[in-house]
Amino acid sequence: MTKKGCCENMSQQTLQTVTVALVIVVVAAAYLIGFNMGKMSEGGSIMSDGGNVEVLKGVAGKGSEDAPVLIEEWSDFECPFCARFYQQTLPQIEEQYIKTGKVKLVYKDFPLSFHATAQKAAEGGKCALEQGKFWELHDKIFDSAGAGQKPTVDNLKAWAGELGMNTGKFNECLDSGRMATKVQADMQEGQQKGVRGTPGFLINGELISGAQPFENFKAIIDKKLAE
Repeated sequence: MTKKGCCENMSQQTLQTVTVALVIVVVAAAYLIGFNMGKMSEGGSIMSDGGNVEVLKGVAGKGSEDAPVLIEEWSDFECPFCARFYQQTLPQIEEQYIKTGKVKLVYKDFPLSFHATAQKAAEGGKCALEQGKFWELHDKIFDSAGAGQKPTVDNLKAWAGELGMNTGKFNECLDSGRMATKVQADMQEGQQKGVRGTPGFLINGELISGAQPFENFKAIIDKKLAE
């Protein structure tokens, strides 16, 4: 009888231990699910590098997902007309339309063959996107163009460090050339949609070519908003 009672007590203790362990597992799982859902609501995704849904999708975009007007920009980091758009027109589009939730801008690559640094710069942009730093590098490249600095491989790597990227990851990405196919895909998409040079834009599907003044963009954006 004594032995039987001992075994019964041990079985009860084992059952209690397993039950407690299961409760701990369930509570921990619920906590993690709640934490990750919170991260998704804050940043749009769960990423160790502080990225968002667009980083996961490989899209370089800015503006509200719900914006009624989409501007797709095909650009070349060594193109002086692209730099002019960045300096003169984009700030006004940002202030009046992107920040107010009316426009979303998506950047796509269209490196021209006669620009020696454009291809690697485009790849560098996509490498930066992996770390959630695309727009920082984008701005750095075009700002540096005004100072006569081209986006050479050495400069791209140096700028990545200045912008707080993981330089080991960035350098490996850039040197490997693994972003070349994604750059090519951007170019092919642009060509299929009628882009023949840089900068080229589609505003809700309507093509506009060149670094045109803000007033020309405004006219088309306002028309699309009114539709």
